[in-house]
Amino acid sequence: MEIRKRKNESVGTFLYRFSKRVQQSGVLKEVKKRRFSSRPQNKIKRRSSAIYKAKKAKEVKKMRKLGYNSK
Repeated sequence: MEIRKRKNESVGTFLYRFSKRVQQSGVLKEVKKRRFSSRPQNKIKRRSSAIYKAKKAKEVKKMRKLGYNSK
């Protein structure tokens, strides 16, 4: 995508035209979608995090039974 400034075009008009073109092209949408994506974890990390989450959930459940409120 290439946008050139027209003859006698103000900077504001050019900037408006440029931003419209970028929005229509979908570039920003794609960048925002990919911004926080991370690489897939390997099997060992997935397993260890699942075990950790299960232990924490069990601990929270036990604490709630004993009457502790978690906030």
